[in-house]
Amino acid sequence: MIEWRDEAALLATRPFGETSVIIEVFTAEHGRHAGVVRGGTSRKVAPILQPGAQLAVSWKARLDSHLGAFSVEPVRSRAAAAMGDRLALAGLNAVCALLAMVLPEREPHRAFYDRTVALLDLLGQSDVWPLAYLRWELALLDEMGFGLDLSACAVRGVNEDLVFVSPKSGRAVSREGAGEWADRMLPLPPVMAGRGDASGAQIARALFTTGYFLEHRLINGLADRPVPPARARLVDLIAKT
Repeated sequence: MIEWRDEAALLATRPFGETSVIIEVFTAEHGRHAGVVRGGTSRKVAPILQPGAQLAVSWKARLDSHLGAFSVEPVRSRAAAAMGDRLALAGLNAVCALLAMVLPEREPHRAFYDRTVALLDLLGQSDVWPLAYLRWELALLDEMGFGLDLSACAVRGVNEDLVFVSPKSGRAVSREGAGEWADRMLPLPPVMAGRGDASGAQIARALFTTGYFLEHRLINGLADRPVPPARARLVDLIAKT
């Protein structure tokens, strides 16, 4: 029998039989991991299994290759913060959906796990959450091997007047460096580099650019699936803040 314990953020649940559910969690030391929760539809357990919930989990299986079974204990719920705020709910759904789609199964990403928990703990703080989400999404691309290089112009090597991102290389491009190709470039709002206006409109522009790489590099590289609709709802709400 194989067994381990860990801390985790709950990403998704789906029915399994009449009284059980399969949960997917993002764990600190074991990455994205799935398992069965027996009695997961019961009145006692079901309220614990809400997306974004912080859990203490124990996983058991006869073989490492088996689906296995989880026992869960609540650490803290994030449902109250999400349900009382449209932006928080959209953000929670987007984070969970993206992670369930793109994280490699059973591959640890401890530093990014810590960053994700910190982001989820900011839910409900609408004054800081959109910018924190943008930085998290940039970190997600970097963690998955598709990080953007915004340090200098890919064409001229300068680090001034960087206003575009190349959709091919993911590198910054200056206004002069883009030249006649400017209309084919993606926007590089200063907020992406930690400068300037962090308004909802500017963050949404930046998320348009990160969304391109999520869709055309990361997600299309995994499967022929679209970006989770929850993300589009989130970006729309951020643009209106």
